[in-house]
Amino acid sequence: MSRRLLLGYLSLTLFVLVVLMVPLGIADRRNERQDLTAKVERDAVAMASLAEDTLEGRAGASRAALAGIAARYQARTGGRVVITDARGVALVDTRPTAPGDRFFASRPEIAAALSGRVATGVRHSNTLRADLLYVAVPAASGGRVHGAVRITYPTSAIDARVHRYWLVLLAIAAIVLAAASFAGLLIARWITRPLGKLEQAAAAAGGGDLSARAPVDSGPPEVKALAAGFNDMVARLEELIHSQEAFVADASHQLRTPLTALRLRLENLERDVAQPGRDDLESALAEVARLSRLVDGLLALARADRAPAALEDVAVGAAVGERLAAWSPLAAERDVRLERAVDDGLAVRATPGRVEQVLDNLLANALEVAPRGSAVTVAARSAGAWVELHVIDRGPGMSAEERARAFDRFWQASAGTGGSGLGLAIVRRLVAADGGEVALEPADGGGLDAVVRLLSAPRR
Repeated sequence: MSRRLLLGYLSLTLFVLVVLMVPLGIADRRNERQDLTAKVERDAVAMASLAEDTLEGRAGASRAALAGIAARYQARTGGRVVITDARGVALVDTRPTAPGDRFFASRPEIAAALSGRVATGVRHSNTLRADLLYVAVPAASGGRVHGAVRITYPTSAIDARVHRYWLVLLAIAAIVLAAASFAGLLIARWITRPLGKLEQAAAAAGGGDLSARAPVDSGPPEVKALAAGFNDMVARLEELIHSQEAFVADASHQLRTPLTALRLRLENLERDVAQPGRDDLESALAEVARLSRLVDGLLALARADRAPAALEDVAVGAAVGERLAAWSPLAAERDVRLERAVDDGLAVRATPGRVEQVLDNLLANALEVAPRGSAVTVAARSAGAWVELHVIDRGPGMSAEERARAFDRFWQASAGTGGSGLGLAIVRRLVAADGGEVALEPADGGGLDAVVRLLSAPRR
């Protein structure tokens, strides 16, 4: 955004410079030509006054003296002087272009001067192969034209001055653009720096850190107002989510005690209930167990939704070994083998205890559907910047549609086992909080492969 703002400032500055300086340059060229024309015209009139005596043939008038004056004028100014008589024959030519070139009556400006008019303008000289500024005036007295005086300058003299003026304008434009760039950069940073911090705060809040706030003490008033509005929104959202988490956690804690008491009472009734009512009692105990699992799942989900703790390096092999040892008794009871295929030296960046919690949920699901005599495999391997954890069972598996919905809260497969439907939702929240991802894929040979990808810890 800073670049776009700076480009906008520079574009506007450049437009203003062009609008101002191009007319200045054009006006300077016109003024230079007009000033030179007026100066040369005055010089030509003065030269015509000096040439009158010679053109009239008065006694004491010397053509050589007139030629000397014209030569000195050319040496001082660089202008070519041509003085002709009434027939257009040159009496003085300070820069003849060719030997014997003495007849100028065919030149339009000389013809105009011999007719009593002043002629000025620019024309191209084929002989000199250059554009010339000319001034031709009549040399007359008593109403009679005795000759003409013409002074010519190459326009290159004017062009050189105009070029220098354009260079001065360009230098001024460069200085102005540099100053505008510096000022524009300061203004752009003043505007975009708080916007950048606001963007960072929004990204942090979107990532789950609801304690993130945007600064409200810098930038334009509009940006300050936007930052203040954002902070109010995040604060209200944080309060709402914390209230929701607190409600779920409190409700879960409050429900666990009466459910435990209810289960104990039902278990105590087993020896007092006759055989016809034992089926109902077993069903009631199963429902209480299901409700207990549901409450535990809600509590775990509320904890998973909290802002993540600081990430640490977690050894994958140690975490897998610990959880396999913890689940071995249940696996042996169900006649299911727990197999391990973990590469050595693997470590991930995760919140302490979170990998174990993910493995517990996945192993619980796998053991629930694993057939007797089958195996549940826990594998881990490196995959570029990730470490992949696989929990593979040989159960009935899931269809593509079921795998897509399996992470929804409270969803259960059609062949559900009576679980709470929160295990995979908890896994997804835990893994996402640590910057990872989780997916369910069909396993080779049947069953389901739960794949967890976590960022690999840097090797030391």
